[in-house]
Amino acid sequence: MKRYLILLLISFQGLLAQVQFEARVSKTTLGLNERLRIDFVMNIDGDNFVQPSFDGFRIIAGPSQQVSQSWINGRSTFEKSYSYFLLPNQKGTLVIKQAAIEYNGQIYKTSPIKINVTAATEQPRDPNDSQVSADDNLYLVADISNTNPYVNQPITVVYKLYFSFNIGITKWDELGKPKYNDFWSQNIDIKQLVAEEGMFKGERYRYVVLRKTVLYPQKSGKLVIEPLSLDIDVQLPTNRRDMFGRVIITDGNKRVSAGAKTIYVKALPEAGKPLDFSGAVGRFDFKAIPSKTMLKNGESLDLVLSVTGTGNLKLFTLPKPEVPNALEMYDAVHSEKINTPLSGMNGKISDSYTIIPQYKGDYVIKPMHFSYFDLGSGTYKTISSSEIKINVLDGPMQTAEAPATASTGKNKITGVEQFKFINLKTELTASNEPAFFGSNTFYTLLFLPFLMLPLIVLFKKKKEAIDGDVFGNRVKMNNKLVKKYLSEAKKQISNKEPFYVALEKAMHNFLKAKLHIETSEMSKDNIQELLLSKKANPEVVNSFIALTENCEIARYAPSSSATIQHDFDKAVTIISELEKQI
Repeated sequence: MKRYLILLLISFQGLLAQVQFEARVSKTTLGLNERLRIDFVMNIDGDNFVQPSFDGFRIIAGPSQQVSQSWINGRSTFEKSYSYFLLPNQKGTLVIKQAAIEYNGQIYKTSPIKINVTAATEQPRDPNDSQVSADDNLYLVADISNTNPYVNQPITVVYKLYFSFNIGITKWDELGKPKYNDFWSQNIDIKQLVAEEGMFKGERYRYVVLRKTVLYPQKSGKLVIEPLSLDIDVQLPTNRRDMFGRVIITDGNKRVSAGAKTIYVKALPEAGKPLDFSGAVGRFDFKAIPSKTMLKNGESLDLVLSVTGTGNLKLFTLPKPEVPNALEMYDAVHSEKINTPLSGMNGKISDSYTIIPQYKGDYVIKPMHFSYFDLGSGTYKTISSSEIKINVLDGPMQTAEAPATASTGKNKITGVEQFKFINLKTELTASNEPAFFGSNTFYTLLFLPFLMLPLIVLFKKKKEAIDGDVFGNRVKMNNKLVKKYLSEAKKQISNKEPFYVALEKAMHNFLKAKLHIETSEMSKDNIQELLLSKKANPEVVNSFIALTENCEIARYAPSSSATIQHDFDKAVTIISELEKQI
């Protein structure tokens, strides 16, 4: 009898025991190259375990299941767990969502857990590990040519992956791309990756150059280059051998980072800075050459202003000529012939002005001045063009009312005021009007509310259906944002940076509306794959992606109004084409 009573009490205690199901993590803050362990622990034998999706992570091991049960002082304890090892795929705050189990017909869920993922960190090697480790045989290095440049002085960043002769590399993926905030940047294409040999840390290593970038700092002070991070699959030799005496190779994984780099940028000196200095830094030559100096009335000449040399050719403007009012000058046509090797930009930029004379006579275009900061001597230098004399052989003579004063605009013609009629149509109102009470209008307004009741009910039901369509509303909102930011971009055509910010937002919201994706999913490969799966034209897709990537670069590069207008028209055309195709 006593035995049955004890069993009854134990069973009753089990019924009263509270069900516990929780998620436990090894840490809540980790680097991009660190592992995270998560255990889903329950104090009952739950069924139908459903793991979360682990968005932002990659599962490298698991699930492994463990069950433990013990009796202490006549009291039973039970614990069952599912364990995983994860690697983060991106930086930021990631959320591990709820896992679920079923017990006695009820569903139990864990609470979501927030994980803060930072940049990759250095990890010490375990001294007890006898196997060859990737930690001491694999390094990602960012070689920077100059960490203390002037504003607009070129520096280069070369990313090299060093790996010893003890390990092999099968593949790698980029986890985090370097970001060059407050730099103008230009990537140098590497057509083929070639493994070379060189010295690193006093030993011979193999290395591959992964990326070459030329940077021009756009402001002074402390600037930080965010690191490049890689996820690398490696082959590691062990201390074991097979039956034929060959070393057994195991597959492993290693995440490496080049580390954040700090650049201390010096401001250009104020002493001796010319008033017309437009930001040119390097070594240049300046010329102003007219196509002809003697011409007839109605003929035109081209005045070409050009700068050649080495320096930040895309990041400054050329001087503008001042011509007499009798010479009509049109907006410049800008052209560039620039190469960007590791040493920095070199080549030629030019502005070509078309000038048409209005009157007969001799005219003078004053000398133009171009100033730049010479990195070799550390001083400002100014180059002046020669005075240009224009001889117009025939045509009407200039009158006193149109003096030949210096001006860049066209001749103005004053309009002649004329008399205008005040009003040509008279509207008369009858003095005796019928009473409003009892009229047709009175009865129409009286019964109109009752007639509108069915329409109001239908409208309300329609509105409730629209409000309940969360997915459709999100698509509509993204479409509205596309129109809003395109309109904003059009308003900001004269302001380069706000224009490209609005244009980029318009294109991103177009992708959200048509592909139903979020900002975190907007990788180049994912966008290309989704658009092509919807039968979009590959050429239009490539143009869309190229224009999106160009928006970031164009914020720091000088752009003429014609270039900005071209980019806007191109964006409207591409969006219209994709709208028709998908």
